[in-house]
Amino acid sequence: MDNESAIVSRYLSRNLFDLRQIRNMSQGDLSELSGIPRSTVTHIESGSGNPSLRNLIKLANALGVSIEELLARPRIEVQLVRSEDLPTTRKSNGAVRITGLLPDPIPGMSIERVELEAGGRLAGAPHLPNSKEYITVIAGHLEISVAGQTHHLQVGDLLAYPGDQPHHYGNVGRGKVAFLSVVAAAPIGML
Repeated sequence: MDNESAIVSRYLSRNLFDLRQIRNMSQGDLSELSGIPRSTVTHIESGSGNPSLRNLIKLANALGVSIEELLARPRIEVQLVRSEDLPTTRKSNGAVRITGLLPDPIPGMSIERVELEAGGRLAGAPHLPNSKEYITVIAGHLEISVAGQTHHLQVGDLLAYPGDQPHHYGNVGRGKVAFLSVVAAAPIGML
């Protein structure tokens, strides 16, 4: 087994164990629910198995997760990331600061803290089709234009809109404005 395969096998082993424990399932329970022999479940969970795609699908379905979640690097239960270590980009000659707030990527989701200096403007790129964007202001007064409509938000206000629409942000106050942006891809049937 090459190094990359060994790493993925360790991830699968740990994730399978953790997901099973969270659901209060024994290996026998998982075997019965997935239709995979218990010895195979034990072999995969020990890290020495090389499961077929068919078995990965069965395990993922039995645990109610995606195959990606089974194979991804296990998430740390508690993770502290200091503000200076968060990924930050600046735009518009420094008038806009965007900070990513997810230490581990979650497919189809982004969470960012955005700060605009007085007079600062930012054009938001349309997101994936069927996505939703949620904006809540934590400081200042924000103007958002979405699909030809303009909205004024103050601290604590929330605006939800289709993320695939053209949108623009503007600081119309005298001080800095800060807001949180959450973008989530939604299954087609969920909209």
